[in-house]
Amino acid sequence: MKLFRCDHCGNVLYFENTVCGQCGHALGYWHATNMLVSLEPDGDHFRAPPLPGQSFVYCANSQHGACNWLVEYNPGGEPFCRACRHNGVIPPMDNPENVAEWQVIERAKKRLFYSLLRLNLPIATRAEDPMHGLRFEFLADTGADKPVMTGHDSGIITLSLAEADDAERERRRAAMHEPYRTLLGHFRHEIGHYYWDLLVEPSPDLAAFRALFGDEQIDYAAALQRHYEQGAPPNWQQGYISAYATSHPWEDWAETFAHYLHIVDTTEMASAFGIRLAPKVDTSGELRTRIDFDPYTLDGIGELIDRWVPLSSLINNLNRAVGQHDAYPFVLTPGIVDKLGFIQRVLRQAGQVQWTVPGPDAPIPINAPAH
Repeated sequence: MKLFRCDHCGNVLYFENTVCGQCGHALGYWHATNMLVSLEPDGDHFRAPPLPGQSFVYCANSQHGACNWLVEYNPGGEPFCRACRHNGVIPPMDNPENVAEWQVIERAKKRLFYSLLRLNLPIATRAEDPMHGLRFEFLADTGADKPVMTGHDSGIITLSLAEADDAERERRRAAMHEPYRTLLGHFRHEIGHYYWDLLVEPSPDLAAFRALFGDEQIDYAAALQRHYEQGAPPNWQQGYISAYATSHPWEDWAETFAHYLHIVDTTEMASAFGIRLAPKVDTSGELRTRIDFDPYTLDGIGELIDRWVPLSSLINNLNRAVGQHDAYPFVLTPGIVDKLGFIQRVLRQAGQVQWTVPGPDAPIPINAPAH
């Protein structure tokens, strides 16, 4: 994630801002140019001075305080932004608690979409691609005996509304013995499953995947049951980013995929702040680095990891300074770095493809050659 500046007054802005705190201009995010732009009213729509010739309205979900993204002005056309049009089920808006929790969920989902758009990954809606399209369902539990399970199934990502409640999410984290549990982490993990289906299974990279992550053809349900009954194997930290990643190659991929997005997004923000690390007592030079590159465009994993290791040390020590747990309770071994490098390569390859979005009745090619 990068920092933004108000194009009217130069004030520093953040991704979720809807109004500039300095000049008072309304703000909206336009995904096509990755810009948070100031808006000038023009009848029933807005003009954005940095984007002459274009007119916009807010996404329809802005009426619920759940979105600050823009839609091109087209009366009677698509009312939802590039991220919100993937919503299939949202909670009932007649409950204020639902609205508040959905707002939190949408903020995390928008950060996910920022990364997907920066990586130029395929993100067709279910209407555009009935077989591979991406759809979100945000569901409230209907009772203790019917909890909503967060997960992915053939392009449909389901998320429990309860995950937006900090106390409930922490309770679940402790019950599952997890070191880390966030809404954004859920989105990144589940989207990892989605992209395994699109980018790995039908590709020549499947053999390389199996060499690194294992054979995904082993029985998934049986593997999960074994994991919950027996736990992770001894010394799992040597080759896996989390204990849950040991349960099945699909989960290893999804956990590592989420971790890659975690590292890239955080490193971009550090670069936006101009962070430079050079501790006075660092005889080996391990913690000296300058975060001054775009992590979304790297071809090799080494440069990213070389800067991430000292940056994660800084993050953890800042957290400890304010009495919080480590924000990054992970260790990157050579085996894990190899898996991260594989994911980086797959995503870079996908980002160089010109993706097609077929209509509902058209054949459904996964991609088309770039030109």
